[in-house]
Amino acid sequence: MEITKKDIDSLNAVVTVEVKAEDYSDKVQKILNNYRKTANIPGFRKGHVPMGMVKKQYGKAVLVEEVNKILQDALHNYLTEEKLDVLGNPLPKNDTEIDWDAKDFTFDFELGLSPKFDVDVVGKKAITHYHIEADDKMVNDQITSIRKQYGKLISKNEVEKGDEITGTFTNEEKEINKDTTFSLDAIKGKTQLKKIIGAKVGDTLSLKTKNLFANDHQNQTYLGV
Repeated sequence: MEITKKDIDSLNAVVTVEVKAEDYSDKVQKILNNYRKTANIPGFRKGHVPMGMVKKQYGKAVLVEEVNKILQDALHNYLTEEKLDVLGNPLPKNDTEIDWDAKDFTFDFELGLSPKFDVDVVGKKAITHYHIEADDKMVNDQITSIRKQYGKLISKNEVEKGDEITGTFTNEEKEINKDTTFSLDAIKGKTQLKKIIGAKVGDTLSLKTKNLFANDHQNQTYLGV
């Protein structure tokens, strides 16, 4: 195998990969031998199919696959070893259809090279570095959040402080009919919260939906309006 690079200009180059028969022939033959052992072809016992028939049926597909594997590995290794800073992926440049009946193959790839430039930094600008300390409240809030997210759900008959509730908001006039699940911590008003705490499964509550939750986004999410 031979790989060469031709520079078109400072930002473009063409890499040519020449794959010889000796690069792939042993691998192709090994795969075809395995196919011969396992092929089920009418009129022949397994393992006794003529190699000529195996090559006729599978040879071209195996050849194409193995050459492509060798080609991709060789191109990747070349770009790595030569430390070429390439923009995007190499693009195949072959203008004519590949003759897979040939023994040797030549592939051209177009490369987009990263431009080289220097940056002169004049002066210095201060950067603020923030040191954030996690106080007890932050830690406890995070623990509570993780417990709610990954903890085991337990059904309850009566609502208590800190619970999550699943229910349906309905309002015929506003055409609201929204099944939703929310945490009591999201309720904004104390009066509304008192109505919910102590409610039992199946109860119907009358709530003021305006400013029911902490912000408009939550109102839209939970109420569907």
